[in-house]
Amino acid sequence: VQLQASGGGLVQAGGSLRLSCAASGHTTFSRYTMGWFRQAPGEEREFVAAIRGNGGSTHYADSVKGRFTISRDNAKSAVYLQMNSLKPEDTAVYYCAADRQLILSALRSAQQYAFWGQGTQVTVSS
Repeated sequence: VQLQASGGGLVQAGGSLRLSCAASGHTTFSRYTMGWFRQAPGEEREFVAAIRGNGGSTHYADSVKGRFTISRDNAKSAVYLQMNSLKPEDTAVYYCAADRQLILSALRSAQQYAFWGQGTQVTVSS
């Protein structure tokens, strides 16, 4: 699976951005759990959100719950991250990731995802 993230940019605090991640190289996108992670300079990569293959189950980090929404369109082999009420602490490179064999306890662990996109920079100014 090849993943291509896009949609990052510079936004003021309180603003919104929508990240997209397009998947290619497969025919069973709906079988993949998709995740978004982020990494700020000098920090470890951290979990942001995940969504199961059928879109029926979503999971969020406490820091983004209520502000970010993950969704997917299996017909387009794409996953999205709508980010509202952005804060300066949301500044990071955002990565999308995919895996087929994730149990619930593994969803938030970057090490459990086999496939990664290249990342897109999100910068929130105060």
